[in-house]
Amino acid sequence: MTTLPRWPAGFIAAVALLATQVHAATPARFAFGAGAAPVGYTQVAPSTTYTPERGYGFEPGTQSGARYFSVDLPEGNYAVTVALGSDTAPSSTTVKSELRRLMLENVPAAAGQTVLRTFIVNVRTPRIAAVPGVAPGEVKLKAPREVETEAWNWDTRLTLEFNGEQNAVRRVSIVPARVPTLFLLGDSTVSDQPGEPYNSWGQMLPRLFGPAVAVANHAQSGETYRDSLARRRIDKILSAMLPGDVLLMQFGHNDQKQAKDGTSGPFTTYKAEIKTHVDAVRARGGLPVIVSPVERRAFDAAGAFKPSLLDYAEAARQSARELGVPFIDLNAMSQALYVALGVEGSKAAFATSTAGKLDNTHHSPYGSYLMAKAVALGMRQADVPLARHLVPDFRFDPGHPDPVTAFTVPPSPGRTQARPLGDDGKRDDRPGAAR
Repeated sequence: MTTLPRWPAGFIAAVALLATQVHAATPARFAFGAGAAPVGYTQVAPSTTYTPERGYGFEPGTQSGARYFSVDLPEGNYAVTVALGSDTAPSSTTVKSELRRLMLENVPAAAGQTVLRTFIVNVRTPRIAAVPGVAPGEVKLKAPREVETEAWNWDTRLTLEFNGEQNAVRRVSIVPARVPTLFLLGDSTVSDQPGEPYNSWGQMLPRLFGPAVAVANHAQSGETYRDSLARRRIDKILSAMLPGDVLLMQFGHNDQKQAKDGTSGPFTTYKAEIKTHVDAVRARGGLPVIVSPVERRAFDAAGAFKPSLLDYAEAARQSARELGVPFIDLNAMSQALYVALGVEGSKAAFATSTAGKLDNTHHSPYGSYLMAKAVALGMRQADVPLARHLVPDFRFDPGHPDPVTAFTVPPSPGRTQARPLGDDGKRDDRPGAAR
């Protein structure tokens, strides 16, 4: 067996810094297709596969449909401008970023037309930078979930998904963006779900904002306010937060489990942990916004809705009032939405497994799209300043939700399992790397 050399820590740090500088200099303007690339653009052929040495290219392993294009970039917010269209046929292109975050939805272009669209993508790594009140370190990622199947959320690449039956992308330009950030923190109903048929409102929310806001989703499945503190998710957010940034916080589902084992309660520890988060965000000049937990789907035999999270919704409401912060009552809006859809119609808003079992907690893409609209409406109603950057045509009424037939966002195709993150936060793309 070959023994690897043990390099001095200073040498390793220097190499890591050099790698970051090289990746930062990687061309961020790309042209796709057979024609010659415009001046200043790097030509990308369909066969250009991502390698760490190249620093950009198409991700291997897509089963069918969409293409995933990645480029190495340092952590931060980026304005991505795409030129969409085809010389030979009409097209309709949907773009998602990182782990299935919806950016653009079915953008049409006639044959020979070029349509420009710009959106903001947040790129992050687990590293926590030292800022006043926050010690340096790393987020305690969940293994294997976050270091394998969700590694795309934590690596040093910006990944774009080009989707749609007739998707066509001519050019992509990526530049750093100095825009306010809308941070998200919560459980599985908020987090970036890695694959169909599951989805969350946090994945759909970027679609509702124009190119003046970055959405950074730090939610994770199975977690609570207590987990946010223990795993340092809130510290990661605080380390990147600037004055004027906003944090939406929604927990409750998993806090019920803590209450059952006697270690928590909605009107005791839950409220205390909310206050800890609010105080920390305010200390960094940010605006904390409390979101009551989205309801599960449940109806009795007579067709009446049966809520299950009322105590946590009330505790969230009380906390917002006592702490003087904006409040979004997603619990009430989700109830109204399920009732409007009805016993049978509401099933389409929730994920159904390949075995045919309906999950009455986790949403389908259609359901999460509706919940994202409810959250956006709540931001507007609560006068959250970033709500002024919602797309101009935004309208929503939970009592009259869009029908499932109006939902046309294409599903993300399956991918081979993401390669694990290395110690430096990069995915390990070496041949034979562990999976």
